[in-house]
Amino acid sequence: MKTIIMAGGRGTRISELYPDIPKPLIPISGAPVLEREICSLRDQGFKEFIITISHMGEKISEYLGNGERLGVSIEYFYEKTPLGNAGALFKIRDSLGDEPFLLLNGDAVFDVDFNRMAAFHREHGALVTLFTHPNSHPYDSGLLIADQDLSVLCWLAKEDVRPEFYKNRVNAGLHVIDPVILDRAGVDPAKVGTVDAETGKTIKVDLDRNLLKPLSGTGKMMCYDSPEYVKDMGTPERFYAVSEDFAAGRVQGKNLRNRQKAIFLDRDGTINKYVGFLRNIEEFELMDGVAEAIRRINESGWLCIVATNQPVIARGEVTVPELEEIHNKMETLLGLEGAYIDGLYYCPHHPHKGYEGEVPELKVECECRKPKPGMLLRAAEDFNIDLEQSWMVGDGENDVRAGKAAGCRTCLLGEGEYGQEMTAESLLEFVERMRL
Repeated sequence: MKTIIMAGGRGTRISELYPDIPKPLIPISGAPVLEREICSLRDQGFKEFIITISHMGEKISEYLGNGERLGVSIEYFYEKTPLGNAGALFKIRDSLGDEPFLLLNGDAVFDVDFNRMAAFHREHGALVTLFTHPNSHPYDSGLLIADQDLSVLCWLAKEDVRPEFYKNRVNAGLHVIDPVILDRAGVDPAKVGTVDAETGKTIKVDLDRNLLKPLSGTGKMMCYDSPEYVKDMGTPERFYAVSEDFAAGRVQGKNLRNRQKAIFLDRDGTINKYVGFLRNIEEFELMDGVAEAIRRINESGWLCIVATNQPVIARGEVTVPELEEIHNKMETLLGLEGAYIDGLYYCPHHPHKGYEGEVPELKVECECRKPKPGMLLRAAEDFNIDLEQSWMVGDGENDVRAGKAAGCRTCLLGEGEYGQEMTAESLLEFVERMRL
């Protein structure tokens, strides 16, 4: 699979720190960010690169050369006239062949298992797969809304009106793309970069607006949800933050090739105030200190994953869309305070029959309803989690028993003795005692 890296940006916001260096050559812990990208990809078997360059592009080509020094092959496309962030793809179309390719930005700090992402792309028969993740500021980020199969339904830019509550799912700017979308875009490669006779403006191609967003709702563009590290370093503040993360090992450690540590959280009575079976979204309210606690988990490098029994689905008291909206509210409220969850698993089953309006096919004994460990085991498979190094935190006996059955250490919030390793009054107290 070829890798196309867009490295032509001017980096105006960060130029105050490095005015004479193109943004992709700004050093992170002693090596240019673009070199770190290439080495990370090389180590995963990706060795054919095409780099699009423009502003101070000669410095990039002089530094990297043909890639031999790094054990890869590098070709360059020099964008003399601004073509938009996708115009170069049409100019190099013949070099792309017919197989999917990676399309990345040359100024992002990331360490991602791209083989895993490529396998997801193939398995889902997608034309485009977008790397998506939660972040600490979803309220001012572009959002992707997807169905349960992870197919993109709607693409919301920062300036678009968004629903009151939404899932924290942000496009990180890493893509697997089938080149057939270039052929179907209705763009004449010969005209890209020329002046339109009617408007007098240079014809450009915008990746999101012209190529990707039109695929929303077609079933051919997928979200690849991942907690792996991807951050822009476009401002001095972000540059210092990602440099610190890299030095601390948080960038490399989040790659899903590595075993992850997770803190599993129950929902009711752990994240939100306990009101019995929560059926009404108006009753959902975060507990004091929860957002701060989860934010500290996020910053520590541990995964934060919710695992919750929701028998109200089987009992017919809440529909799946209603439950999803409750969870959207949870993610929205957390996001407003700079916190996020990396994954969410719920059990919709309930073994006891006889409820009016119940869903018969869900009234079963299952392996996911706590105290059984099914949700934790599934998360461990999805995120390569080392369960022995992880914690289950909840306010009831079933949470402790599920954690122990999965092989985790456990913390009970409140009173009781079920063999847990820790007892705390709140999630924030647990985080403080963990020194996160």
